[in-house]
Amino acid sequence: MEWVLAEALLSQSRDPRALLGALCQGEASAERVETLRFLLQRLEDEEARGGGGAGALPEAAREVAAGYLVPLLRSLRGRPADGPDPGLQPRHRRRVLRAAGAALRSCARLAGGPQLAAALAEEALRDLLAGWRASGAEAAVEVLAAVGPCLRPREDGPLLERVAGAAVALALGGGGDGDEAGPAEDAAALVAGRLLPVLVQCGGAALRAVWGGLAAPGTSPGSGRVEEKLLVLSALAEKLLPEPGGDRPRSAREAGPDARRCWRFWRTVQAGLGQADALTRKRARYLLQRAVEVSAELGTDCTCGPQEGNGPSLFWWSEKKKDELLKFWENYILIMETLEGNQIHVIKPVLPKLNNLFEYAVSEENGCWLFHPSWHMCIYKRMFESENKILTKEGVIHFLELYETKILPFSPEFSEFIIGPLMDALSESSLYSRSPGQPIGSCSPLGLKLQKFLVTYISLLPGDIKSNFLLKFIRKMTSRHWCAVPILFLSKALANVPKYKALGIDGLLALRDVIHCTMITHQILLRGAAQCYLLQTAMNLLDVEKVSLSDVSTFLMSLRQEESLGRGTSLWTELCDWLRVNESYFKPSPMCSSIGLHKTSLNAYVKSLIQEYVKSSAWERENCFMPDWFEAKLVSLMILLAVDVEGMKTQYSGKQKTENVLRIFLDPLLDVLMKFGTNAYMPLLKTDRCLQLLLKLLNTCRLKGSSAQDDEVFTVLQNFVMSTTESISEFILRRLTMNELNSVSDLDRCHLYLMVLTELINLHLKVGWKRGNPIWRVISLLKNASIQHLQEMDSGQEPTLGSQIQRVVSMAALAMVCEAIDQKPELQLDSLHAGPLESFLSSLQLNQTLQKPHAEEQSSYAPPSECTSVLEELSSSQGWGKIVAQYIHDQWVCLSFLLKKYHTLIPSTGSEILEPLLPAVQMPIRTLQSALEALTVLSSDQVLPVFHCLKVLVPKLLTSSESLCIEAFDMAWKIISSLSNTQLIFWPNLKAFVQFVFDNKVLTIAAKIKGQAYFKIKEIMYKIIEMSAIKTGVFNTLISYCCQSWIVSASNVSQGSLSSAKNYSELILEACIFGTVFRRDQRLVQDVQTFIENLGHDCAANIVMENTKREDHYVRICAIKFLCLLDGSNMSHKLFMEDLAIKLLDKDEFVSKSKKRYYVNSLQHRVKNRVWQTLLVLFPRLDQNFLNGIIDRIFQAGFTNNQASIKYFIEWIIILILHKFPQFLPKFWDCFSYGEENLKTSICTFLAVLSHLDVVTQNIPEKKLILKQALIVVLQWCFNHNFSVRLYALVALKKLWTVCKVLSVEEFDALAPVIESSLHQVESMHGAGNAKKNWQRIQEHFFFATFHPLKDYCLETIFYILPRLSGLIEDEWITIDKFTRFTDVPLDAGFQWYLSQTQLSKLKPGDWSQQDIGTNLVEADNQAEWTDVQKKIIPWNNRVPDLDLELLFQDRAARLGKSISRLIVVASLIDKPTNLGGLCRTCEVFGASALVVGSLQCISDKQFQHLSVSAEQWLPLVEVKPPHLIDYLQQKKTEGYTIIGVEQTAKSLDLTQYCFPEKSLLLLGNEREGIPANLIQQLDVCVEIPQQGIIRSLNVHVSGALLIWEYTRQQLLSQGDTKP
Repeated sequence: MEWVLAEALLSQSRDPRALLGALCQGEASAERVETLRFLLQRLEDEEARGGGGAGALPEAAREVAAGYLVPLLRSLRGRPADGPDPGLQPRHRRRVLRAAGAALRSCARLAGGPQLAAALAEEALRDLLAGWRASGAEAAVEVLAAVGPCLRPREDGPLLERVAGAAVALALGGGGDGDEAGPAEDAAALVAGRLLPVLVQCGGAALRAVWGGLAAPGTSPGSGRVEEKLLVLSALAEKLLPEPGGDRPRSAREAGPDARRCWRFWRTVQAGLGQADALTRKRARYLLQRAVEVSAELGTDCTCGPQEGNGPSLFWWSEKKKDELLKFWENYILIMETLEGNQIHVIKPVLPKLNNLFEYAVSEENGCWLFHPSWHMCIYKRMFESENKILTKEGVIHFLELYETKILPFSPEFSEFIIGPLMDALSESSLYSRSPGQPIGSCSPLGLKLQKFLVTYISLLPGDIKSNFLLKFIRKMTSRHWCAVPILFLSKALANVPKYKALGIDGLLALRDVIHCTMITHQILLRGAAQCYLLQTAMNLLDVEKVSLSDVSTFLMSLRQEESLGRGTSLWTELCDWLRVNESYFKPSPMCSSIGLHKTSLNAYVKSLIQEYVKSSAWERENCFMPDWFEAKLVSLMILLAVDVEGMKTQYSGKQKTENVLRIFLDPLLDVLMKFGTNAYMPLLKTDRCLQLLLKLLNTCRLKGSSAQDDEVFTVLQNFVMSTTESISEFILRRLTMNELNSVSDLDRCHLYLMVLTELINLHLKVGWKRGNPIWRVISLLKNASIQHLQEMDSGQEPTLGSQIQRVVSMAALAMVCEAIDQKPELQLDSLHAGPLESFLSSLQLNQTLQKPHAEEQSSYAPPSECTSVLEELSSSQGWGKIVAQYIHDQWVCLSFLLKKYHTLIPSTGSEILEPLLPAVQMPIRTLQSALEALTVLSSDQVLPVFHCLKVLVPKLLTSSESLCIEAFDMAWKIISSLSNTQLIFWPNLKAFVQFVFDNKVLTIAAKIKGQAYFKIKEIMYKIIEMSAIKTGVFNTLISYCCQSWIVSASNVSQGSLSSAKNYSELILEACIFGTVFRRDQRLVQDVQTFIENLGHDCAANIVMENTKREDHYVRICAIKFLCLLDGSNMSHKLFMEDLAIKLLDKDEFVSKSKKRYYVNSLQHRVKNRVWQTLLVLFPRLDQNFLNGIIDRIFQAGFTNNQASIKYFIEWIIILILHKFPQFLPKFWDCFSYGEENLKTSICTFLAVLSHLDVVTQNIPEKKLILKQALIVVLQWCFNHNFSVRLYALVALKKLWTVCKVLSVEEFDALAPVIESSLHQVESMHGAGNAKKNWQRIQEHFFFATFHPLKDYCLETIFYILPRLSGLIEDEWITIDKFTRFTDVPLDAGFQWYLSQTQLSKLKPGDWSQQDIGTNLVEADNQAEWTDVQKKIIPWNNRVPDLDLELLFQDRAARLGKSISRLIVVASLIDKPTNLGGLCRTCEVFGASALVVGSLQCISDKQFQHLSVSAEQWLPLVEVKPPHLIDYLQQKKTEGYTIIGVEQTAKSLDLTQYCFPEKSLLLLGNEREGIPANLIQQLDVCVEIPQQGIIRSLNVHVSGALLIWEYTRQQLLSQGDTKP
């Protein structure tokens, strides 16, 4: 078209100058410039043929270039790409630029001289260099691309080099910053796509310059952008790689660059293979594939070594190894291409080829790498960074399994990959989940593989590299915030590395940093276990000659003793043994070197440590702040370790030996403590440090194990401390009472003194309390002095800082005395008559705030060194507010003691006494109001004593001041609900809250008056249950306290009253059915915690930390154990249980009605399951009268559609009822009289009960009538059209007939032939069909073969065995150990009934499960696969049709003379109606026996009908939803079908080579995803269609049609061969 238009223009005017001049006038539109371009090209062609005007044309070309095109391009360079000119939108602008550039090229050629091209190139290059980030760069690039081919390689070589250099710099540095990034990237892409390919065509200098820029040292993958570099390389691949061709001279082929020999090229390709951008990865694969193809075509050897110079080559080629090399790279590229998809079932079959890559890559001769291992790492990196977590996990597992079957040569890149991408991938918690079918409490499979891999890999590392690798590995663990699960398994893997002296001080510091990283996790048990493993790592890998005992002790301080390193644990013993073995090899500590010790023993180090600790320097006298606790913790830990190490050294253990060792260590400390009472000038810091050390010694020394009572070390330490009691207590008394504490920093000191005093009181109480004991005298004096101080300071004088501090100190001392007296009755200093203490406390002005002293007074009491900090502290209201809050808190501690002691004096009516002796006690309303005021003043961590007071006050005032009590409930709940994320404060406060709101007296009174308080309590109860859904353990606190209080109250009343519990039976109801469905991450954490708990004493964290029993299971366990303690003969107990049973049945009916369709293991299923479990527990305590009222509801539940586990429980409870009360048998027989339409297959429930009729009639003397009735009923159902109903009826008939034959009843002889014949027929079924197999399986099923309703009645069967055998998720299995471990509620007298004594506990879950099939059928994830085996059901496994459709279709086909094959086509995974309609038509045409679809609703779709053309009327359609496909395929397997998948896999067979069995089932995949991985495992064979083209897949209907025809063709041929 352009050529014709150019000819037409030239025919009008033969003067080119006039013609060109005309085109150069007017607006520069895209059409005008394009016309100019093809006219110039036409003139250029004529010039080349020699037909143009030799003089006029060059001049005209120069005029067009200089007068029109160059100005046009300049104007475009100055105008933004998205500029305001409406006539030049970006798309049109680009057309103009391209046309102008091409026209300029023609002008340069027509001009006849090189000067124009060079001048244009110089100008464009200047523009490009001056403003390449501007949008005008596009115009400059077009000019250079246009005139570049016109430049002369030799004469214009320098210019070409400069242009090439600028182009490469622009292409590789196009990633601008900020707002310029977009235009810069566009310019870089334009240069790479337009300019560089033109330049390299020039060859010579330009090509060398381009390659030099690409291969320059500054453009390594790490410093440049991989995307831009690969863009350039892929655009220039044909020039940068040698051009194959035998017709070209060798010198020409070798003249250009060869990227294959440049290591930077290969590093860029490798980096590109792991990029997140799919296009970048594709370019990298193209370059790799092109390089391999070029190498194979050239046939010459080529080698490219790594950057380091040594080691395996990054790329090499040898003609001798051509086949092996081609195989390696073909597999490699195939794997990388396959990884581009996200379908694990497509990727998994290719992974074995990855193993082959390792076999190719390692030399069999010398065991060295033939290929650089970085290529293999690219594959794993791609898998690790996949958005598909299943693929990531598959890749990690495959990598960790490398060393299980092969030993790979060492490679630094391999180690770097482990520390880099592998550890990054291992940080994903979801990778550590249990495998399907793996028991709860098992170790994570990935965790085990990680441990095995790390142990193997580190063992194979060379010695000089091992230390460096381990240090990097540990440091990598500190480089990010790890979740609890990954850091645990990484630590566990490290702890199992064989002992090796690998780590020095740097490694120890790195391990300490890892421990600090574990502290951020909220899972305390996992955190503690990780600390244990990290300490074991240190002991295994530390080179003790490189670290000192000082370094080790500092490291040990990073461990939390309350979470991991507890004395008495196996870890403590292991640490002591390690210290004993290595103590003489440690590097000398600086402390020991200073005193002249060159060899350090543990004893010498500890002695010097203590001496240094108790010694006070002169400068320390100036500083009066409390010392940090760190040093006291360290010294106490090392003392006790040294003592236990000494104990290990001796073959015998003796108290004298222990005493001598301890005395050696503690002498400096004891000497100082003994001088406390007499040396008034002892430095304050020294006394503080000694008391801190004393406290830490006592706390650390207590054993965490079971042998705490026999600990000689603690006994000796206790005796030593008690010998210093008088000195210490006198010192503390003086400090607390003589106005010596008068600054803010002294408040911390006061807290220290009171803690020491409390510890001394506890020690003396252990050995026996004596009146003359010095501690008793100190307490008495302290009490009196504190009261006196507080009374004196109420005189109304202007407060000073010293007086206010002393006031706080005195109140804190009184609070300590009250707490000690309250917790230890032996310390009661006075009788029940009110003494000075009680009178003073009762008259306290509650919630009185301390007036803030003036600043000038503050400074006079503060030492100079701390004046500034004190002023800063007190200048803020928050600083003084903390002091006031502590003062008020201590007031309420004292008042709590007072109210508990004199609770009998509190008037229950709420009336005030005019002249009370104890105002706070005898005026309770005022005290309660003050308590409410305190709740608004105090912070949440200080409200505990107020809650304790409310526990005493609320029961007294609930009747008279209900509104005030409700206000207390609301305010307290508000505090609790705001604390849900504060672990340390939340649990004690919640416990105190529950104790006062749900106090048995409060519950009883509230239920009695039925006022607002009653409903408020129930409202809070449901709020607590709601909170427990997001915070595990909250409900546990409530149910445990209530059950314990109800048990106590019932035992204290002569008749065992449970009146209050009856009014709150909803609490027990909710507890019995409690349990949330955990998210996947929550279940993972619980699984790992269970694994750690199962380690028992092997993990010290289990010993150190008390099991809080906050699992959801313990809520149900508590309720069930409470119910087991109830006595059915007690009327109140009986009424409570009956009320609960009715509520449970109501709950079951509510769940059934609220959701007619619920899935297996859904929350609805679990709740119904728990309801019937609880009813089974209650059954023995329910009498006949009560059962008479609920028996119809129980039978009705049997008619409801239920999951298998629920049916078993319903059948079980019916059997137990009929056994105990045969009077209900008539109602039971009535259940068989309902209409068949209403029964459907729920009749199987009642037939299953009949199979246990021998148990039902066990206590009935006359069994004949019952057996006769049973036989008549069963025989009727033996002829039901539904196969599953017939199966159940036949099982019941066989069992009944066995009972009849044992009894030898003559009346039944008439029925004998019919029964014997029926049973003989079913037993002797021929063939291997599904019917016979299911008859065998149902007889072997546990419910009919092993289960005994009476002998198996126990908690273990109800809560563990039956849920396990019936396919319930493991979350619902409650082991009997948990019942025994939960000690909050005691065991009942008949504990033996908890345990199963039969063979049932040894059975494994089978593949048979009961399942209803009815109009409102439950959809399950794991439906029964045997429901109907003689006919197709529409929909499959969901409902029973009235007619046998398969027989109907076959009969219709036979009448029409049509044959039906044995081929079933399963299309349940296909979504599109058009594909389904086409398949339906194809199946009907070729006589398939059935088409299986995901939903029968598809046949009403117009697109389906348009394609099927009524084929659905002649073909059986079966509905099988995708979740049920596994069950359906397994059923068909049992019927003898071969399951064939249409999928490309590693082991798939060619369609042309495959012989179809007669009974074939063809499974077709989804249009997009193919066949899922879980269904791939069900296939017997995969068949693929041979393909010749590039596209790798066919439409699913086309694929299905090809296989259907091939099956039909083969069957026709086989039938032809068999004909005579």
